[in-house]
Amino acid sequence: MQPQLYSRMKRNISAMLLLLSGSFIMGACNKSQNPQGQNPLNAPVPVNAYAVSEEHVVGTDTYPGTVVPLNAVELRPQVGGYITNIYVKDGQMVTKGQRLYEIDRTQYQATYNQALANLRSAKANLERARQDAERYENLAKQDAIARQRVDYARAELGTAQAQVSAAQAGVSGASTNLRYSVITAPMSGRIGIAQVKVGSQVTPGQTLINSISADNPIAVDIVINDTEVPRFTRLQNRSGSDSTFTLQFSDGSIYPHTGKLSAIDRAINPQTGTITVRVSFPNPNRALIPGMTTVLQVRNEDIGQQLVIPYKAVTEQMGEFYTYVIQGDSVIQNRVRLGSKIADKIIVREGLKAGDKIVVEGTQKLRPGAKVTLGTPAPPAAASSK
Repeated sequence: MQPQLYSRMKRNISAMLLLLSGSFIMGACNKSQNPQGQNPLNAPVPVNAYAVSEEHVVGTDTYPGTVVPLNAVELRPQVGGYITNIYVKDGQMVTKGQRLYEIDRTQYQATYNQALANLRSAKANLERARQDAERYENLAKQDAIARQRVDYARAELGTAQAQVSAAQAGVSGASTNLRYSVITAPMSGRIGIAQVKVGSQVTPGQTLINSISADNPIAVDIVINDTEVPRFTRLQNRSGSDSTFTLQFSDGSIYPHTGKLSAIDRAINPQTGTITVRVSFPNPNRALIPGMTTVLQVRNEDIGQQLVIPYKAVTEQMGEFYTYVIQGDSVIQNRVRLGSKIADKIIVREGLKAGDKIVVEGTQKLRPGAKVTLGTPAPPAAASSK
């Protein structure tokens, strides 16, 4: 064998022996660190525990609501023309019968005057026809006139009476149009912002001029599922006022007055399976404005001493809710039925009992039967940004 080849083989054998020695040393170190030979995936998971207990609570269900007036009306003209006068300011309170807007009355006044003149003429013609008929009747009794002439007089009297009736109808129509040229408030309430200005042309029955709504009391409409109808029907039939219905504004503040269920819609929507419920509230300071979005809070059966746990202890799977209950050094997954959410906690109606220890932190790494150890869980790894 050549000296160079022998030297190369000797170096290769030495390298292999060194590698095998390193592997043996690393294996020995690992075995000394994990003498049981445990799989790291089966190592106990550090968690924080919470002892389930009862607290005094008042549970509520929340529904998105819309403020609506109990009484509102749109102002639309019944005659056409140009707006010539506006007698109110936007947003002011008005009383029933108060003058609001005026449409150009020139044409309607002229038509009314003409109708009055026609009525006077028809009445004068009626009086003449009545006198002629009476005179001819008297002459006929004396056989001093032909009977045919009497018949003509009676016919003329009937025509004159019909003309008077037609003229009276003309006066009534012209008077109505003249009256409609001044728009008055059909109810007391607050008027909105006008949709027209002086000089605007309006069309009968089409142009929206403004709206009036009653401020106090006012209502909030919510939508509920058909399964909740029996509960709300019982609330509607209950007499007296209480704090069952309260309102929360978008900024989190609570409306100071409580409400009363005033109406449930006549039918359930077959497409959505929902129905509208209306709750009325006093509104003395006009804090509730039509169209405002609020949250209606309805008190439920979660009242008094109830089991309460931190909401972060709950996990959801396929629409069902679970908690991890600690038993010895492991956990079991327990299905629970939840109630009302109160701040960062939630009521448990079924599935737990007072004294149970549940996992509140570290649930991300748990599975049923997993070993646990009480301690501070490691924070979840931050998602890497691309």
